[in-house]
Amino acid sequence: MKTKILIDEKDYLEIEIDNLTIAELLRNELWKDDAVKQTAWKREHPTKNPVLIIKTSGKKPKTVLSDCIARVQKLNDKILDDFKKSVK
Repeated sequence: MKTKILIDEKDYLEIEIDNLTIAELLRNELWKDDAVKQTAWKREHPTKNPVLIIKTSGKKPKTVLSDCIARVQKLNDKILDDFKKSVK
């Protein structure tokens, strides 16, 4: 997965992600952090990559995003473990 930081400010982050599914997954998970005041993704055209937007209060957006990714990784590990147990 390729990403590109477009805007990096104190309480605002825009990051281009080459995968719409990942952008939506992150957007959905970001709402679980109380520091997130707004999160969404936008895409100028279906042939363009989506841009994930994060506005925060009290925490840096990169920190919030890093925490979000850690939660998603933990959830993925749990799903994989549960799947492996179910097919035995």
